[in-house]
Amino acid sequence: MTSRKRRLTSDGTSGKSKRGKFTLEKCDKPDTSLSGVVLVTGAGDVGQLGLGPDILEKSRPALVKLDHEIVDICAGGMHTVCLTREGKVITFGCNDEGALGRVTEGKEDAEFEPAEVELPGKVTQISAGDSHTAALLEDGRVFAWGTFRDSHGVMGLTPSGNQRSPYEIIKEQKIMKIASGADHIVFLNSYGEVYTCGCAEQGQLGRTSERFSDRSYRRNGGVSGKEQLDELLLPGKIRLNPYSKLHFENIWASTYGSFCKVADRDQVYVFGLNNFHQIGLKNLAPQFTPTLSKEFSKYKWKLITGGQHHTIALDTDGRVYAIGRREYGRLGLGKDCEDATELKMVEELKEKAVVNVASGSATSFAVTSEGELYAWGMGTNGQLGTGEEDDCELPTLVKSKQLEGKKAVRCSSGGQHSVFLVVNTVNNNKGDAD
Repeated sequence: MTSRKRRLTSDGTSGKSKRGKFTLEKCDKPDTSLSGVVLVTGAGDVGQLGLGPDILEKSRPALVKLDHEIVDICAGGMHTVCLTREGKVITFGCNDEGALGRVTEGKEDAEFEPAEVELPGKVTQISAGDSHTAALLEDGRVFAWGTFRDSHGVMGLTPSGNQRSPYEIIKEQKIMKIASGADHIVFLNSYGEVYTCGCAEQGQLGRTSERFSDRSYRRNGGVSGKEQLDELLLPGKIRLNPYSKLHFENIWASTYGSFCKVADRDQVYVFGLNNFHQIGLKNLAPQFTPTLSKEFSKYKWKLITGGQHHTIALDTDGRVYAIGRREYGRLGLGKDCEDATELKMVEELKEKAVVNVASGSATSFAVTSEGELYAWGMGTNGQLGTGEEDDCELPTLVKSKQLEGKKAVRCSSGGQHSVFLVVNTVNNNKGDAD
């Protein structure tokens, strides 16, 4: 592997440069080989359940009636995104800032009803944050819509503001994978380089100083707030030691953090919020530049996912680990556990072959190879799907009429709702929401 000098253009993407030897031929994206139906649970007051305007909450998984076979799902903060077998994107939920990517104004209850987003090609991967959605097309282009926010309010998605319809957010790049935090997006390109855009206040972009991450800061009186905001919103390369010659082969994002796996090694570089050790560093201060996490570099990871103050990770052997804050039971380590300052195996799932995990703000989920769905953490709004609103300190098997004869394959959790992709093990693939 050799490093290459890249020139950053005014639009935040790389210009022409000498081609290096390293090329990322493939990337470990979510498996879309299985198609099934979508189940939802939790709060649906702004349409994020997709069950129509008369059903505003569910405490057990309920079926979303769709006319497509679904291969992937993402729960945003207050909206839901589905990917169909044909590579189309369907959205429902809050559209105040354009997170649905389609026109809902003047159409009664349009946010409560699933509908398709118009995109210029087949989509292979989706991601969603609090108020934005992103879609990776099979040709490597990325389109996004919605907005980012920081402590000062709405940032916009691009320098021109919110985007209520799909906008090509990073250009002149072949992107292999995308990942969304609450208010940032991470991109992995075909050269093994990582780009980011969005809110930088917790260090999650990995390319700004602590002072410059706050858009109210003025550098030497020479950079306006608008210019500073533009730099955050235009995708830029993460800040690495130019002599490190690092290339990456996988990326993940938590609510306020980012994780990048080095190609052909177990090393994981992290940046973002670490106030409960959730990105695996000893120093509790936010990390603004990519730093090797010795904790996360101990294992071979299949998937890393994180909420506000905790991270749930799945290794290649199907074991689940947790790190971070214990409140509400989100770690799944039991009632008497302490905050986890290092990765702890979730013992309740030790004998299970776990194939997928997810984290909401203060929730956690796991799906086993047998199709069982386990949930733990905050249950206040019914988002665990257990039928109760109690918190769960240990992984709890989710049972529902809509799970009978079905096998869970994927899970995703937002602020107050959760979404599950299930495939049928019986010959009937339709049903009514319970």
